[in-house]
Amino acid sequence: MDSVVLLHLLHTLTAKFGWRLCVAHFNHQLRGSASDADEEFVSDVSRKLALRFVSERSDVVAHARSHKLSIEMAARELRHAFLARAARRLRIPAVALAHHADDQVELFFLRLLRGAGGDGLAAMKWRSSSPADPKVQLVRPLLDQTKAVLREFSAQREIPFREDSTNAALELPRNRVRHKLLPLLTRDYQPALVTTTLRSIEILGAETDFVKATARQWVQGARRRLFDRLHTAVQRQVILLQLLDLRIAAEFELVERLRVSANQRVSVGPRLTLWRDESGCVRQESVATICSDSGELVAEVKGPEGIMAFGGLGVSWQIQRSNRRTSRLLRFAAGREFFDADKVGSPVVLRHWRAGDRFRPIGMSASVKLQDLFTDRKIPRSARHALVVAESGQGELFWVESLRISETFKLTGRTRRRLLWEWARESEVAGGRGA
Repeated sequence: MDSVVLLHLLHTLTAKFGWRLCVAHFNHQLRGSASDADEEFVSDVSRKLALRFVSERSDVVAHARSHKLSIEMAARELRHAFLARAARRLRIPAVALAHHADDQVELFFLRLLRGAGGDGLAAMKWRSSSPADPKVQLVRPLLDQTKAVLREFSAQREIPFREDSTNAALELPRNRVRHKLLPLLTRDYQPALVTTTLRSIEILGAETDFVKATARQWVQGARRRLFDRLHTAVQRQVILLQLLDLRIAAEFELVERLRVSANQRVSVGPRLTLWRDESGCVRQESVATICSDSGELVAEVKGPEGIMAFGGLGVSWQIQRSNRRTSRLLRFAAGREFFDADKVGSPVVLRHWRAGDRFRPIGMSASVKLQDLFTDRKIPRSARHALVVAESGQGELFWVESLRISETFKLTGRTRRRLLWEWARESEVAGGRGA
């Protein structure tokens, strides 16, 4: 409905401003024939308005699976890539999106629940660069209008529209915020929730812009104040800007580790280590030039059995034949797990947790950030970096110390070889021997 209203509004203003409009539609192929019907509907509207229509479709589910993304994130990534391509091809400098005030409020609470900072809570801007191409501008003319106003406008002018059935699917986090959380807050806590939230977004946005501008001046400046004398908020932005320049995900945990301690190396990938020098500049170095005993352990998991030690943890493993009869006899205990050996593969990598790591605990339908799991289980930040994780031969985490196994690598009826994985802390082993 929102997109159709926006299209009609822009169309009525075309003659006044001399705009050249084109309608772009991306078919996510998530609702079968309904998705195709949406595409046909938009095509018909464009034809009635005598506007050029371009469309594209893609398998969002397959993209999400291959890139280990949520369905929402995969859809967004593919949609923005299409819009940027269409804008470049048609030589159109701006893409108008139909986000409105209710979308802003929903996004604010989604990001708040995920622990976002000021930049994230400032939500969407009226104008911003496309995430797929910074040369393409995104504009959102309806950001200050509520959905109720747009629906009334549509009804008064008898503008036809199609409702997306996925907007009612409560398994999607945004829909739970929309249909459960916000009505609860409006009813029981703040009847003017949209107004007060938009006000908070405006305040946060202005303050965040100031901090970012101050940090950018520091990074680009020739004569700088001492990093340790900067305000904490500016320090964080200074680190974040440098990480973005290095094309490294600026997770909060990583930013804090670099901000708090100078000259402390942080591993952010199989072959990359970062640190901040005393002046505040973020440096990077190949792990190949760093002592390997503090980075990770690569071990072949071939043959009948083996042992390895890393980070104060001892691990022993065995490859066993697996069938339904033997699987029923397995003994599960603390410090012991079983995996599908062929899915784990070889070699495996033992290392410590890194900012940005994702893990799919058994029983969950998708992977989540490991730091979110640590937070949910109230694992202290001081203890997280001491925990050991294990990567499969394909680079995916299959085991995390203190958590359950990964859904992807569990035993199934098709498992032919299982990996017995047993571990213990050196202090626990020593205590057992002393007893």
